[in-house]
Amino acid sequence: MNYPRLIIAGVQSGVGKTTLSLGLMSALSNRGLVVQPFKVGPDYIDSGLHFQACGRRSHNLDSWMGTEEVLKTVFAKNAADADVAVIEGVMGLFDGVKGGHIQGSTAELAILLDAPLILVVNVQGMAQSCVAIIKGFMDYEPRLKITAVVLNNASAYHQTVLRKNIEAELGIKVLGCLPRQAEIKMPSRHLGLLPADENTEIQAIIARMADLIEAQLEVDAIIKMAQAAAAPNINKECLARLNQSRAEAKRTIIGVARDAAFSFYYQDNLDYLEELGAEIICFSPLKDATLPDMDGIYLGGGFPEMFLPQLEANHSMMNAIREAHQIAMPIYAECGGFIYLCERISDFAGRIWSGVGLVPAQASLSKCLEGLGYVEASAARDSILANQGEVLRGHEFHYSTISGFNDGQAAYHLNGGKGEDGRGDGYALDNLLGSYVHLHLRSNPTAANHFINACAAFKSSKEGHHPAATIGS
Repeated sequence: MNYPRLIIAGVQSGVGKTTLSLGLMSALSNRGLVVQPFKVGPDYIDSGLHFQACGRRSHNLDSWMGTEEVLKTVFAKNAADADVAVIEGVMGLFDGVKGGHIQGSTAELAILLDAPLILVVNVQGMAQSCVAIIKGFMDYEPRLKITAVVLNNASAYHQTVLRKNIEAELGIKVLGCLPRQAEIKMPSRHLGLLPADENTEIQAIIARMADLIEAQLEVDAIIKMAQAAAAPNINKECLARLNQSRAEAKRTIIGVARDAAFSFYYQDNLDYLEELGAEIICFSPLKDATLPDMDGIYLGGGFPEMFLPQLEANHSMMNAIREAHQIAMPIYAECGGFIYLCERISDFAGRIWSGVGLVPAQASLSKCLEGLGYVEASAARDSILANQGEVLRGHEFHYSTISGFNDGQAAYHLNGGKGEDGRGDGYALDNLLGSYVHLHLRSNPTAANHFINACAAFKSSKEGHHPAATIGS
């Protein structure tokens, strides 16, 4: 299979990659093409926006957290039935893991997938200098295929003069010039863009983006570029595994907290858990009064800090989670889910709200970024995810701190990211693990299997002892 594909990359963050990506995904979908979106690196918000643009779940491609084989598996598995794959890059083209050259960057992904790449350049305030910038990006990594350029925030001068200069001097195609569009603006807050679940105007904004792309860019040329991509080097063993049927017998049921407060999940995490034998069911800590019958709880990240009054007011859901913990149901919580499980939560104004209370600590929101970047998490103790000493790869991104318990209760010791190497993170005890670390489970198969096995063991322990019941009823 050739897997028609292209990557949209930027000279730096904030140059308009997301606008171009969303508009292009929508424009291609409007033409009747099946578009499979992807996002480079550890991002949840852009992935959710992709779904709004083309109606298919976006998947993250991360060459630091996962091996080349994992990356290609996720790509091939999801792009196989699409007419075109559109991959949105992360940060600047060559920006990746700290100190790792281009490791984890959009450039590395483009090389691994042998994908044509469109470079977005914000040319506001620049004239001939933008030619030098583009040339530098073209020359820096010879294995990279920068196939075309899009000029953003462009003026009539860029359209009539600089476009010709770039093509004549560098021999690279300029697909078009996007003028500054003040009316096309995505709302944002402390973790980035506003998630799709909370943006009631998202469809109208994306529609305007699609109209802009159709009017200003050579969309037919973009389609031909994607179709001309040579088949990526995906080994036969990987393709054979993709053709294997999923586990026939479901071993366990995992409940996933999913609503406006908890929306940060890698779609592949849920897919991979299903492949390992889990049935995934969703519940809402915001709206549901009870938990459905299940064998384990997965509380992902998100924005619980924006919904603290509603979460605190839902006493029955908090009681249901406490009851699940008391009967030894495995509970895994990442970042926002970790905050939710604390005894107390201090919001941005310093007001104190009640959490579930399973983690003996207080979470405090900060106006400063407290955690950012890729981390290696060494298990500090045996848990539902890892044995002591096992090392997992993930990332952290949070504006809060946890206080109240000592380092001896930590789930992990972290290297990398923001802070001193060896610092403690999270809380692990018996059937509970909460942490700021976000994991890509296919890239950490040991952790995924630990969690599945813990949930399956819980299921076995409860069968025959009492009838299935809704927890909290």
